[in-house]
Formats: sequence, structure tokens, C-alpha cells
Amino acid sequence: MSDALARPAEAAGSAPPRPNAVVAVLAFAGIVVSLMQTLVIPIVPELPKLLDAPASDTAWAVTATLLAAAVATPVVGRLGDMFGKRRMLLVSVVMLIAGSVVCALSESLVPMIIGRVLQGLASGVIPLGISIMRDELPAERLGSATAMMSASLGVGGALGLPTAALIADNFDWHVLFWTSAALGVVALGLMLTLVPESKVRTGGRFDLVGGLGMAAGLVCLLLAVSKGADWGWGSATTIGLFLSSVVILLLWGWWELRTEQPLVDLRTTARRQVLVTNLASIAVGFAMFAMSLVLPQLLQLPAQTGYGLGRSMLIAGLVMAPSGLVMMATAPVSAAVSKARGPKVTLMIGALIVAAGYILNIVLMSEVWHFVLVSCVIGAGIGFTYGSMPALIMAAVPASETAAANSLNTLMRSIGTSTASAIAGVILAQMTTDFGGYALPSQNGFKVVLAVGAGAALLAFAVASLIPRQQQARVGAARVASEPAGEAGAAVKS
Repeated sequence: MSDALARPAEAAGSAPPRPNAVVAVLAFAGIVVSLMQTLVIPIVPELPKLLDAPASDTAWAVTATLLAAAVATPVVGRLGDMFGKRRMLLVSVVMLIAGSVVCALSESLVPMIIGRVLQGLASGVIPLGISIMRDELPAERLGSATAMMSASLGVGGALGLPTAALIADNFDWHVLFWTSAALGVVALGLMLTLVPESKVRTGGRFDLVGGLGMAAGLVCLLLAVSKGADWGWGSATTIGLFLSSVVILLLWGWWELRTEQPLVDLRTTARRQVLVTNLASIAVGFAMFAMSLVLPQLLQLPAQTGYGLGRSMLIAGLVMAPSGLVMMATAPVSAAVSKARGPKVTLMIGALIVAAGYILNIVLMSEVWHFVLVSCVIGAGIGFTYGSMPALIMAAVPASETAAANSLNTLMRSIGTSTASAIAGVILAQMTTDFGGYALPSQNGFKVVLAVGAGAALLAFAVASLIPRQQQARVGAARVASEPAGEAGAAVKS
């Protein structure tokens, strides 16, 4: 294990009683939380009828979760650093359970949106879990554990689609949310029993102005990105939201640089290793979502189109499911490569694998096994990239800022996926073919989206190449690790 991932010196003498259990519980919690992203996908076409509302309004059942997650992830990360990561982890899971119950009891749009917002507030579980691992696990276990925790984001999404489709096809749609609530209760009980509270805290006062500013800026940005196609990219609403996000985030940055206890320490974020890793994360998030968008559509389009395979949502989900298992399987491999060559190399390898998967899909898209192969290749690449990014972040920030820094990195990935959804939607809307009087995305449209996904992965490779060399990272990390939490934080601000 590299020095860059060693625990803080003051915590080195203590180890949790059951590290295997801690890793398993936190990874399980990460999978449960990431399931919510695909939970409603099988019933999205039916939501207008189920909730007695227009399709334009029921789309908020998806958008509301995205916005809540974007706001909650950095805020919860900062609160975890201040007041206890396990405490905020438990709060997040309680939010998931509450949101699931509200959705399970809903029969109309408003309670559904409220429940989906509560579910989105649980998105900080994965960066909080990674931060607990840094504080509590022995150094030799940390690399593989954080890689597995980070990969759980993709694993839950991949396994959630077939599970949700199976439930939606055979049971009342409310069972989807009762299942989510039950899994949340299991995760909560396991965490209460087996996950220790980290002793690494910063204390201090929460930056309320910074929290509100970041929330407003992100909501404006993501609303414009996610709803721009519906409202019109040149509409006053969309342009106004983009301009508002720029102005608000600039003012927010000005505030964060001048307040004593910022929500996000921009000086730490501006360190080359953190900044470049976060930029690469946006490209990786973009590349990951292209697979989730294109493959299910190609599998479900009518075979009469000449390129669709005419399969059900359940079959499409089962085709995607192996990619989640591949992500989990590559976590220890990713950790081993990071230990031997450094996480920078792991990130670059993962980006190249993802690009290769998309290029392969452009050539192979006529048989079900083609999509299984492609999803597994891309899943392996994502497993490498997701396993390396927490290692790069933790090597460059003090232990007292781990949760906030990991949360910001998770947010960067989410921004990448949101941007991918918008750009792919524009491409597929412009490149269509007539099918029985209906305009469907053409095969060339899908190939262009796949090519863009490959390009995003290659961009991530190029950006990752700018990350400082491993030796430089180790020197910086050793300096950070040798400082007590308070002194490290002071050094960052100086």
C-alpha cells in the first residue's frame, strides 16, 4: 500500500475489530443507495397514468432526485468531517428509508416527488463510507476497500435495472419502494451494529451561506442541463438558468475564499492532483452514462428497424447486470495496480478500457451477446477508474477534509452523467429515422453517441496524464499525514 493512502498518524495504532465486516456493510449500503437511480426507470413510461399527471410533470420524479443528490452530497460530506461521518451516514440512510416509504404510500405526483427528493438526500453514503474507511481500516486494506466502495455506485445501478424491471412486471409498482425501504432498514441495522464512528473530526461552524450558494448554483446548472431539451436550449428559461448558475457560483467561490470555515476549501480543491482528478471525473461520469443510455434502447427497439433487438426491459436489464459484477470483481485488481504503479496509472488504464468498449460496440451491435461483452468491457474500465479516484483524492487532502473532498469528487461524476444525458438526448433527437410514422433514433445516431462516449473516455485519459507523478503525490501526502488535523487544515488555508 502506498504511503499516499496511509491513515493519519494519530489513528495508526487502532484498528476496527472486524474490518471485513466494515467493508462489506459499507459496500452494501453504497449499492442500496445507488439502486435508487434505476429504481423508477421501468415505470417511467407508466407514471403519467399511475400518478394521474402529465408526462412533463412526472419527469420530476427523476429530476428531483438528481437535484437533491447534487446539493446533499457536498453538504453531507462537510457535515461528516465536522460532526462525525458515521452519524451523517446513518442520517443519510434514514432519509433513504423515509423517502422510500413516502413513495410507497403515494398515489399522486406531489408525495412522489417529495419521496424522491428524500431518496436523493442519501447520495452522500458512498463518499462518507470511503472516508470512514480511510480513518478506520488498516493501511494495507484501504486500497481494495475504497475501490470496492467506489465501484458500488456502478454496481447498484447495473443490478438495479433488472431487479426493478422484474418487480414492476410481476407486482404492484409500490413494491419497488417497499423493497428499497426494506433494504435501507437492513443497511441501517448493519451500520449501527458493525460500523464504528471515526474519531477524525474538524468541528467548527457550518458554512450556511456557502451551502445555500452552492445549492442555488448547482440547481440552476443541473436544471438547465437536464430540462434544456424540453424547454428549448435557446429558451429564455434555459439561458437564464445557465447565466444564473455562472453568476451564483462565481459569488459562491468569492465567499468560500474569504470565509474562515468554508463548505469547500477551494485552496485544497485547486491543488493540481485534486483539480485534475475532479476534471477527469467529469469525463468519466460522462462516458459511463453513455452506456446506460444507448445499450438498453438498442436492445428494446423493434427488430423491424433493422438494428433494434426487440427485447423486453427485463432482458435489457439482465444484459447490463454482468457489468456490475465485473465492476466489483475489478476493484481488488484496481487496488493492486494502484499499489504497484500508482492510482494515476490505474485511472488512465481504466479510461482506455472504457474507450475500447465503446469502439467495440460501434462494430458489434447485432446480437445480445455483443451487448453483454461490451457492457462487461466498459464495466471493467469503470471499475478501474472508480477505484482509483478516491485514492488520488485522499492522497492530496488532509484526513480532516476527506469526506468533503470525496463528496465533491462524487458530485463531479454526477455533473458528467447529467451532461452526457443532455448531449446524447440532443444527438438522438436530431438523428432519427421514420418507423411507421414515428421518429426513432437512427442507428447512426447511436453510433455517434457511442463515439462521443469513447471520446469522453479518451479525454479522461488525457486529463489524467496531467496528474502529478506518484512520487510527488507521496511526498505531499506524507506531509499532510504527518500533521495533526487542525494543523493540516491551517496549512491548507495558508
